[in-house]
Formats: sequence, C-alpha cells, structure tokens
Amino acid sequence: MIIVTGGAGFIGTNLVQSLLELNNEVLVVEELDKYTKKFKNLDKLKILDCIDHNIFLNDFINGKYKNDIEKIFHLGACSKTTEPDRDYIMDVNLNYSKKLLKNASNNNIDMIYASSASVYGDGTVFKEGPENESTLNHYSESKLLFDNFVRANFDKIKSQIVGLRYFNVYGPYEQHKEVMSSVVYHFYNQFKKYGMLKLFKGSHGYKDGEQRRDFVFVKDTIDVKLWFMENNVSGIYNVATGKSRSFNDIANTVINYFNSGHIEYIDFPEGLEKQYQAFTEADMTNLRKCGYLKKSTELEDGVTSYLDFLNQS
Repeated sequence: MIIVTGGAGFIGTNLVQSLLELNNEVLVVEELDKYTKKFKNLDKLKILDCIDHNIFLNDFINGKYKNDIEKIFHLGACSKTTEPDRDYIMDVNLNYSKKLLKNASNNNIDMIYASSASVYGDGTVFKEGPENESTLNHYSESKLLFDNFVRANFDKIKSQIVGLRYFNVYGPYEQHKEVMSSVVYHFYNQFKKYGMLKLFKGSHGYKDGEQRRDFVFVKDTIDVKLWFMENNVSGIYNVATGKSRSFNDIANTVINYFNSGHIEYIDFPEGLEKQYQAFTEADMTNLRKCGYLKKSTELEDGVTSYLDFLNQS
C-alpha cells in the first residue's frame, strides 16, 4: 500500500484521487484532532483508512507496516506561514519528518516529501542550493531545516528520497485552508460576494498588484510526484512553472471568466509586508535535468479549469 500523510489536505486529496485511479491501495495519515473541515475531501474516496499521524508513526516504528508499505508521500505539515508557535511547527514539520524518514530508510521504503519555495526567503535566485536559501518565518525555517537534514544524510539513505519545493499552488480541494488558500480561491469568493477583487497595493518596488509569483496548478504537482514514483531518482527539486506572473494577471483572468468585476488595491495587514515574498520564479533546470520534461499548465488555463470546478461545487 501507499501512505499519504496529509492525505485529506489540498495537494494530498488530489494525490490520493490520482493514486486510486491508478488502482493503488492508499492509507491516509492525518492530524485527526485539527482542521476537521478538510475531511470532507475524503468522503467519496475509497481509501483503506484514515488514521492519526502519531498512532501511525508509533505503529510504524514498532514494525506494524514494514512489509506492507510500497512508498510514503509525506505531505502532512502545519502549512500556516504566520503560525507564531515555533515549538509546535518544529514538532510537526521537522521532528515528525525526521522520525518518519529514519524509519522509512531503515526499512528501505521510498519517501517523497513536501518542501516549500518559502526556503528561498527574500532572495531573488530560486535554484536549489544553500547559497540561495534563507527563512522569513517559523514555517520556512522548519522546511529548510528538514531539507538540510536530508542533505546531510543523503549518503546514508539507500532508498529513494525526494523533496519537492512547491511554489504557489492553486486548484481544487483547498477550501479548508481558509486564509492560507490560494489567491485564486480568494478572488473567486470575493467576486461572488462583492463583484470585485482585492489586491495588495504596491510594495518591494512593484506597482499595485504587480508583485509576481510562480503560480503552479495542483495537477502539475501531482504529475511530478507520479513521475518520481515511477523513476528511481532522488534529490530536492523545485515544482513550479519557471515563469512568474503578477497578481493582476490572475485577477484579470477571473474578471474575464465572469465578464464582470473590477480591482480594488488595499494596504497590507500590519506585520505582513516584512515577511512577504514579492517575487518568486523557480529555476527548473534540475528537475528537467533529472528527466521530468512535461510542460506546465498555462496560468489562464489552470485558473479557468479551477473556476469551472468552483462553479460546479
């Protein structure tokens, strides 16, 4: 069977769906005492079970699953970039991941895990390498510390280990993330409620709404994971399009979709601007070099597909 931690979450749900369509048996591992809204994502999925993350890890350490697991997709984490409790984030994102990797490696089980583009901090070069990395909050710190733990132990790990640095992912099944949902989801709800879209005013040298990010459709992130599932390649890789687009670009795509609406530019909430990434654009060289060549979804196509999904939900 295949383990998907965070399998009821945004990217996790999309991955579980794809794995089931490929006739895999999937066991979902979740933090069952939190975020109950997201469990609706699993309602129609024929998974083996959904069990608590601490119970799973304890059973895994004690040998319960060692002969049954084909691969682990480790997506579970506290993804709230503004979370103030460092101890909690380090326990969930770093310490848990270390224990999971140690036991996966000891049992020769492949592990593909979610890193984050937030590890590039306020830098301008988005290529996998320590010289380009820094942190702006506890979340990015926890992700970078685990990436560095993986790097330090590459030579000791005989099974496959892959870290995937997601940039700004958008798409179906993210509604439970609320404030941490993608800007596309927020724009959709703003349009439905107010008939207009709210974007941040200019900052970091960018004009109103012209801050730029590398927005990636969730289906593309699944395609990458499934490729690594079929190809025995290890390493840490960016997962994005390699092309930055502005928030205005997304807003205008939404307005064009509904053939209505306008943009209002608003101030940053207090304290956010200092830890805000105003520009991201992934260097995709290493992912292409390792053999993944599938073309990314164009922003307008991905946003339109997602808006279709939201309208039908």
